Amino acid sequence: MNNENSKKNEQSEITAQEQAPEQAREHAGERAPERVQEHAPEHAPEHEQSQGTMLINSAQAHGHHHHRNGHGSCLEADAQLIAENPYKKRFPLLVANPHLAFLDSAATAQRPDCVLAAQRHFYESMNANPLRGLYDLSIKATQAIEDARAHVARFIGATPSASSENAADEKRDGFNGSGASDTSATSGTFDTSNAAQEIIFGRNASEMLNLLAYCYGELVLHKNDEVCISIMEHHSNLIPWQQVCRKTGARLVYMRPDEHGIITQDEAQRCINECTKIVSVTHVSNVLGSCNDIKMLASVAHAVGARIIVDGSQSIPHMPIRVRQLDCDFFVFSGHKLFSPLGVGVLWGKRQLLEAMPPFLTGGEMIDSVTETSATWAPLPEKFEAGTQDAAGIYALSSALSFVEEIGYAAMMKRERALVHYTWHALKHLPYVQLIGSPCGREHHGVISFNVQGIHPHDVSSILDMNNVAIRAGHHCAQPLLTWMGIESCCRASFAFYNDKSDCDALITGLQRVWETFNGN
Repeated sequence: MNNENSKKNEQSEITAQEQAPEQAREHAGERAPERVQEHAPEHAPEHEQSQGTMLINSAQAHGHHHHRNGHGSCLEADAQLIAENPYKKRFPLLVANPHLAFLDSAATAQRPDCVLAAQRHFYESMNANPLRGLYDLSIKATQAIEDARAHVARFIGATPSASSENAADEKRDGFNGSGASDTSATSGTFDTSNAAQEIIFGRNASEMLNLLAYCYGELVLHKNDEVCISIMEHHSNLIPWQQVCRKTGARLVYMRPDEHGIITQDEAQRCINECTKIVSVTHVSNVLGSCNDIKMLASVAHAVGARIIVDGSQSIPHMPIRVRQLDCDFFVFSGHKLFSPLGVGVLWGKRQLLEAMPPFLTGGEMIDSVTETSATWAPLPEKFEAGTQDAAGIYALSSALSFVEEIGYAAMMKRERALVHYTWHALKHLPYVQLIGSPCGREHHGVISFNVQGIHPHDVSSILDMNNVAIRAGHHCAQPLLTWMGIESCCRASFAFYNDKSDCDALITGLQRVWETFNGN
């Protein structure tokens, strides 16, 4: 458990993490290159490559200058930090497979012992269908879900605090103490149970994004309206908008990142206009690892009356989330990337928007009353939670959140930065490796994507697997991004705080063997 001093250090680490990209590069001893905004034609088709190839970097182009500007001492500090690993022992699968270098946490994270124990505890001590019984077990199961819902609300900053910033947000959004719309609302007190009602549970982030596309998108979109997304989106935040735009006659507009893999304010203002009704963007790219400035994007969207949806699936495992400070209108994530069991997704949305939306699925528990010819819907959150929820998974999600709170985001972020920075610079020394994304290793949040010259990513992954190194290879459910960059597929190593130096070294050694397999010594 963290003591008071470590909590102070945690806050300073989080502050450093939230610096602007240029400041982060300077903090890492890397000179921030001058930004050149590349303007694709307005509403450019998704297959256009434009300047996407600027995100493909050869090791030779990077050069071997890591000892300049204090890089040598930085790398030594990184290596020292990640040499020890007090965390792997908390993950049973990693304990049972001590020779495995698991570098695919962006696809799904490993589960700590407390999460596995929580799921088992639910089935052993309170296994009953929640909301459907007045007996003790069912009441316990129902309470377990509601306690988890309140925990999620606190964890992502959905519960307004007494801070002036949050108070201003609440006044603007029209909340009062009861959660009802009130244009004269002031900071005052806020019933946390009402904040919890803005948390919707589902199966995964994909389902939550589909819910928003169909229940909110179809509600507000008309012919010639626009939905603005980025070319970096996971298919889960792209295909639903394609379908809804096709159905409503709206247009789908793509923002392109700069050479650091980030959507700039100029690009946002170029693409978001008075026709835009919805902006839906990834917080952190699952391919580039770059982190978008959500507050800036929210400001641009709100200035023209649009609403902003954030896919936080790749950000919440690596950084603290405060949805009200981000000023987004909706935020989604998958629990399984945040150390909880598979099969639980979360949607947070502003109450007045959720209340205006029709349900996504219909059936049991999402109704208030039913007749032979009609039905009325239950209030939030039940309106969007038809059928039996994965109560054990939701209960275990709360345990995962407690686990993250125990470790502390600052400790996780510091370690993950060191893991990525150390591996990035090691990869730069392999002349046959092409790195993908920002040339600044510090701008990659938990993800390094790359290719090995002349060798298909599937072959790279298969040979690494024979050497007990698990990475992902393919298009990573981001085909438009890869097409824009001029590639069909790539390799991706993704990190969590439970990784260590031995995992990074195993990747480098494994890639050397990959090269030797195809090209000799």
